[in-house]
Amino acid sequence: MLTGNGCPKTALSIRDALEALEGRWKLLILFALSSGPKRFRQLSAEVTGITDKVLSKELKALEMNRLINRQVFDTFPPTVEYSITEHGASLEKVLEELHYWGLAHRAKIIG
Repeated sequence: MLTGNGCPKTALSIRDALEALEGRWKLLILFALSSGPKRFRQLSAEVTGITDKVLSKELKALEMNRLINRQVFDTFPPTVEYSITEHGASLEKVLEELHYWGLAHRAKIIG
């Protein structure tokens, strides 16, 4: 795909994927949720370096793209839990390949 002539439909689908997953944090949030549902504070602690403001924004974007579910429980104070959707879980192979590429890249750059 990368060596042939690019197809406009291929470019469009890649653009769509990049828009849904853009930024530094979305894939890390999905990775954190892949082990099971989590509350906001759990995600904040697991995704090292993310601010609460950015986490909130990224969770809204992931929910809008139907990659995660947000469930509000009728408790006081309200409890909110986030979980990965089937659509979000379909990115497992992408995350796995990105992991292997990252390992190879680190070895090539750092040595």
